[in-house]
Amino acid sequence: MSDRWDRPRVLGLAPDAAAATAAAGVAEPSRWSATGCDAESVWGECQGGGQGGAVYQVRADLAEPAFHCSCPSRKVPCKHALALLLLWSDGAVPGAVRPGWVSEPRASRPEAERGEHAARARRKPDPRTAERRERRVDDGLADLDQWLCDQVAHGLAQVEQAPYRLFDDAARRLVDAQAGALAGQVRALAGVPGRPGWPGRLLEEYALLRLLVRAHRRRAELPQGLRDTVRARVGFTVAQEEVLTAGERVRDRWWVTGLRDSAQEQLTTRRVWLRGRRTGRPALVLSFAAPGAALDASLTVGSEVDAELAFYPGAQPLRALVAAKHATISHGAASGGVPEGTSVRGLLGEYAAALARDPWLDQWPAVLARVRIGRAEGGALYAVDGSGDALPLRISDPWRLLAVSGGGPVTLAGEWSGHGLLPLAAWHEEEGAVPL
Repeated sequence: MSDRWDRPRVLGLAPDAAAATAAAGVAEPSRWSATGCDAESVWGECQGGGQGGAVYQVRADLAEPAFHCSCPSRKVPCKHALALLLLWSDGAVPGAVRPGWVSEPRASRPEAERGEHAARARRKPDPRTAERRERRVDDGLADLDQWLCDQVAHGLAQVEQAPYRLFDDAARRLVDAQAGALAGQVRALAGVPGRPGWPGRLLEEYALLRLLVRAHRRRAELPQGLRDTVRARVGFTVAQEEVLTAGERVRDRWWVTGLRDSAQEQLTTRRVWLRGRRTGRPALVLSFAAPGAALDASLTVGSEVDAELAFYPGAQPLRALVAAKHATISHGAASGGVPEGTSVRGLLGEYAAALARDPWLDQWPAVLARVRIGRAEGGALYAVDGSGDALPLRISDPWRLLAVSGGGPVTLAGEWSGHGLLPLAAWHEEEGAVPL
């Protein structure tokens, strides 16, 4: 029998974070029957959600690998295929003799079941399936719109003492409506009450959600880039194969300016920020793994990568895939390699222009040139440029940054959110690049 893959390898097949998270929830033995595996394949039948839900036949061919599931999802692999592989990885799928629907000769299977990655990228979705999902999303967003109006009408004071389920119930309804990305945003609202200045922050989040609902309702009137952004924010995903095939390609020498890992439920996400030396263009590369497992370490902070990136569609394209890597250039402390930064005023100008294209932008990559770390009354830290302009820093443990800067100027990279700068890396003239 083939060596079983570990969980990071399985989750590395996920087309996006939503699929990986959903797969972890489906990987429950109680939802599966007739599972089995041999040296070439893993198979099983999965009970769909809800009472009387459909039973999906799922198969993974290990050699190619290739995947087939009778569910209507266009993701390759879908959450059912990933969940089956997770069970197999955990040793919960026994060796068995193939049933008839799995042992069918490969030559007689339709092309869509062979080389799923390529075949599904080429074929068009079933318009009836797409129409059904559009209706479900429309209904879910109409429900969210009413929920938002109710929250404002009832007043924000009651939210501070409200139970978590106030937001969780609204998020669950969006999951049922197949608007997963919006569900995550609504669930995150539970963490806003209690923070300093939380009423204004919560009202701002409500307003952005309602703007998104209205934009989706009028999506036919939007320019293509903004329409792609709205659909992505709601939860419509774009397959990696489609991005690699049709996405905008940009080749440059990309500085790796920052890296941040965040764990949520059963998934760890790595965010790696890049900035083009020639184009000055920012890019974000995401990778995923089970918490505590090894993440993709091919992009090292402080290095440069000669690569061609394929960008996901949108009004302000940021997320990208590394389509082809030609060389990696490492910079030592003595090499003098430092990414080109901007001033505080220049960064705020970049951010304002990006917000005009994508009002729901939550982070923007910052590279500030020759800033010093200053402390205001009360102890708050700021990045201060040569003109005296300053940005507040969001950092819980500042000692590494303070030690690197030593009161002198550094090039500082991080994530700017409009509420503060989260430092991720600093370049010192003698120390070189230092991840924070």
